[in-house]
Amino acid sequence: MNRLARRLAPRTLRGRLSLVALTTAALLMTVLTVVFNTAMDRHLQHQADDELRNRAAAVATTVDTSGPRVRVLETVNDSLLDANVWIYTGTRLLEKPPSATADSALTQAADRLAARGRPVCASVRTDNPRFVRLCSQPVSGRRSTATVITAVDLAPYRNSAATLLSGSLILDAVMLACTYALTRLAVGRALRPVRTMTDQATQWSAVGSDQRFGAEDQPAELARLGASLDALLDRIRTVLRHEQQLTGELSHELRTPLTRIVVELDWWRTRPRSAAETHATHDVIAEAAQSMRTICDTLLNDAREGARNTTTAVGATAVAPVLRRLVEDLDAREQLKTVVDVPDQQLEAGVASALLERIVSPLLANAVRYAGSTVTVSARQLPGGVRIAVTDDGPGVPEEFLDDLFQPGRRADSGDGHDGAGLGLPLARRLARAVGGEVSHDPGHAPGARFLVDLPAG
Repeated sequence: MNRLARRLAPRTLRGRLSLVALTTAALLMTVLTVVFNTAMDRHLQHQADDELRNRAAAVATTVDTSGPRVRVLETVNDSLLDANVWIYTGTRLLEKPPSATADSALTQAADRLAARGRPVCASVRTDNPRFVRLCSQPVSGRRSTATVITAVDLAPYRNSAATLLSGSLILDAVMLACTYALTRLAVGRALRPVRTMTDQATQWSAVGSDQRFGAEDQPAELARLGASLDALLDRIRTVLRHEQQLTGELSHELRTPLTRIVVELDWWRTRPRSAAETHATHDVIAEAAQSMRTICDTLLNDAREGARNTTTAVGATAVAPVLRRLVEDLDAREQLKTVVDVPDQQLEAGVASALLERIVSPLLANAVRYAGSTVTVSARQLPGGVRIAVTDDGPGVPEEFLDDLFQPGRRADSGDGHDGAGLGLPLARRLARAVGGEVSHDPGHAPGARFLVDLPAG
């Protein structure tokens, strides 16, 4: 039954709302029809009873109860008054309609009403006519009492009730059809802006458009929908931008090692080479392949961390333990001294622990790579934030390279003997900015280099 109901249920919102409106209208009209026809039945019955009582009052004027015996006086319109009239004295029948027999259903019903001795009405089902209404009217005198019982055929009243019921059902059917049609039309018009907004959102999301719906000149419901779609489009655009950035960085960074591999292979195949030259070519290819692996790992790790820990990565992290763990995990030279300077051990940054590591790690790795003898990592509280400084006593950043310092894939000296893809600093800055922070270089520090990480306070 549940599967059948699900199959029969409309699949569109307009169809479902129209069905709900139709069902509600049908229930309401059913109740109103029942109440209306019940009230009309009662009204028609009261009309029949009033007619019977009026006839009984007219017949009572012909009944003489002043003497010891009840007498029925003859009148000019006696035949009209005698139609469907029974007159009793006590339970003894004095007069009955000419067409009625003593053992007929109507006469027996009149006998029962006369035996009650009080005004009462009752409906009787007979063969012809099918339904008859009888009312009794006692007539009291000084010395005797009589009972007048009148009857009327209910066929005209029942025909009127049937006509009213048929008219009500026809009117209900017309009203339900109009309700369904108008509901579908109204819901369709109401949902037309939603359909338009959906088509626009689909089109804009495919191309990363800057267009948005906004909340102006929109009903409250559509304004909320527009705001939700705008937020969704912003997220889609962010994802597309990150995808384009990742693709661009991969293509840009992989081009150089791939070129080295192709050049070395072409050079090696131009003429026979000695074993030493072949070994040198293998070393160059292995180094380029390792560089490609490093680039891919760096960028893909950043993409994974970004999917989990971008602007939604909120929380509070104790700074000192993270910095100490990073220093301990570094593969530093034996003669290099690393110092962690965090006076306030309770200092917290308003980012997740994994994100804090991803921001500081590239800076610390660069400092260890270029330091002469000492690397210092310090953290201090700032108004509304936390500042982490990574300082080394190396040669520092060349002045002519300052403008390209945070550009992906740029290195001050690619032949300095240090590995690296030139992606650490750009990635650190991007992750810091994603949580409302910043990574910058302190040009006033000398000798060596000093990088500053500003993050929200925890």
